[in-house]
Amino acid sequence: MSKRKQVSAEEKRNRMLDLFHEKKDFFQLKELEKIAPKEKQIIVQSVKDVIQNLVDDGLVDTDKIGTSVYFWSFPSKAKISKKNVLNNTKTKLDEFEKKLKLNLEIIEKEKVGKEITDERQALLNKLKALDEEKSRLESELKKYEDSNPVEYERMKKSIEVAKEAGNRWTENIFSVKSWCKKKFFLEDSVIDKQFGIPEDLDYIE
Repeated sequence: MSKRKQVSAEEKRNRMLDLFHEKKDFFQLKELEKIAPKEKQIIVQSVKDVIQNLVDDGLVDTDKIGTSVYFWSFPSKAKISKKNVLNNTKTKLDEFEKKLKLNLEIIEKEKVGKEITDERQALLNKLKALDEEKSRLESELKKYEDSNPVEYERMKKSIEVAKEAGNRWTENIFSVKSWCKKKFFLEDSVIDKQFGIPEDLDYIE
């Protein structure tokens, strides 16, 4: 048994539209669900979606009369719709052409004074060479950051701050040791051993 050829969505639209134009009549959905499969080989499950798609595109008209919904489309409707699409397309094309013309004019104006002359090319080559030299010098400068006077002063100040902090803590330790010696009558060696204080702890010069 041969496999039935699948009908594309666009072909279903065309067949349904042909059905309306051939019949030139008004239909309810249930009527189309009976006619379309027989005469246009559109499966019944697709009929509603195909019709709605045509309605959305303005190719099929619809209206509710009482409790019933009717659909119709005459050849003149399709002709008018296609004409409208064509007119809209022409309008958009005109707009794009105007924008293109305007952009081309702007480009031409921007080109003025920027022609590639021998003098301009020489300046561009010089600029490129200067950029390369700048990059080389910046790379070379990084090698000597440690010798930078500004960096040296910054490091010097940082060392002084650390030195002051170290001496401040040393002073605090000596004060606590002095208090412990007076309070508990302990020797320096006992306090140092008990609290893990180095014997050679002293101020930083």
